[in-house]
This record gives sequence, structure tokens and C-alpha cells, in this order.
Amino acid sequence: MIHKGAIVLGVLIGAAAGVLLAPEKGSITRDTLKKEGKDIKNQLSSDLVEVKDDISKAATSGKEKLKEEFKDLASKTSYKTEQAITFLEKQLAILKEKNKTLQQTS
Repeated sequence: MIHKGAIVLGVLIGAAAGVLLAPEKGSITRDTLKKEGKDIKNQLSSDLVEVKDDISKAATSGKEKLKEEFKDLASKTSYKTEQAITFLEKQLAILKEKNKTLQQTS
């Protein structure tokens, strides 16, 4: 995929070469340069708007993906937390039984 900056640079080089090599009066050359400058400015502005839109779309997409990944992480964390609680409950039950045994023997 060709980068837009390379296209703009090519246009600039081509326009400059065409103007400099053309056998025209200075006033015509200046007018041509002004016109080319305006055209390039307009193209750059258009390209910047397009890039801004692309970045905005990527940011929105990234935000949605981040939300999705956060939900997955929260779900996995919740599942692991549930496993840890179950393990601790079993250990507490064992400790309670041991404690009852100690209470009965004393």
C-alpha cells in the first residue's frame, strides 16, 4: 500500500520540475506555483481529514476491543476468585473439624 505522504511528495517534485523546466515568463511561473501550492494545500487538508477519521475509527474500535477484553478478564478473575473461595471454604471446614476434635479431647 502506497503511503499518502509519498504520493504528495511525488506531486510536489513533479510540479516543481514541470514549472522549473517550462520556458515561461516569471509572472506565469509564479501564478502556476501559487495554483500548484493551493492544490497541494487542499490535497494535504483532505488527506489530514481522512487520517483523522481513520484514527478516530481505530480509537473507537480499540475502545470496544478494550471493553471486550476487560469483560473477559473480569469473567476469568471472577472464576478464579470463586475457585479460591471454594478452596478456602474447604480448608476452613477441615480446620473446624480439627478444632472440634481438640475441644472434645480437652
